[in-house]
Amino acid sequence: MKEQPQHTEKLNRAQEILGYTFSDRSLLLAALTHPSAAEGHSISDSYERLEFLGDSILGAIVSYEAFHAYPDLNEGGLTRIKVSLVSGASLSKVASDLGIADVIFFGSSERGTGRRGLHSALENVYESLVAALYLDGGLAPAIAFVKRTLIVRMSADMAKEPENPKSVLQERLQEDGITPTYRLVETQGPPHDRTFVTQVFVGVQSIARGVGRTKKESESQAAKSALEVLSSFFEAKDSKDKKRKADARAAIKAAKAEEKARRQAAQRAKKQKKQQQQ
Repeated sequence: MKEQPQHTEKLNRAQEILGYTFSDRSLLLAALTHPSAAEGHSISDSYERLEFLGDSILGAIVSYEAFHAYPDLNEGGLTRIKVSLVSGASLSKVASDLGIADVIFFGSSERGTGRRGLHSALENVYESLVAALYLDGGLAPAIAFVKRTLIVRMSADMAKEPENPKSVLQERLQEDGITPTYRLVETQGPPHDRTFVTQVFVGVQSIARGVGRTKKESESQAAKSALEVLSSFFEAKDSKDKKRKADARAAIKAAKAEEKARRQAAQRAKKQKKQQQQ
């Protein structure tokens, strides 16, 4: 796909974000082109092939940086750092923070539906940009971009054995007799590239939502977000400050009442359905 006048503004902005000027701007255009915008064109006109290459290059860069940054870590710890950094949630967050969503070229089918699958598109475009930088200028610009935008987020904490956010949230809430529930609220993207959105509830109150490439990942992200949202609540509950503790207890009481009401409503609905079937 050749650059057209309508592409110029976004391509210029993308180069500013990357801090790099392309010799072959068609590489940059392809890296920013969602498959929906390349329908009827060559397979090389969207970011899919570049994403494939970028995934491997990105993995090598992150592995190299982690290997040299943490000489005392074993293979397991280094792997956890790499997995954490190159996860879909991580790359999507980095790309979003950089403003990459505003320079992606979407087809009319995506624009008309609120850009379904933007989360996965951001992840894919980040990887495709790494490949485009490599193909245009070699490893140096690709490494510089990854170090500036992703490696700066690397920490030794990522090497720790991960706690299951769902288990942690459930344990903390069940101390007070509350059980969190999860509900899949949205499925984005085409069948071959699904993104799932899950909300976590305490009683009838929606606390947080999570996005992932699988239902399990979306629930885990929702639980992680809920722990962040409820962190001040847990601190208050454990506090020696009488007022903060009283407020936390009141919130617990309200949540338990809501959960009880939800269960009773579910039981009534089940009973009514059974009666109708008789």
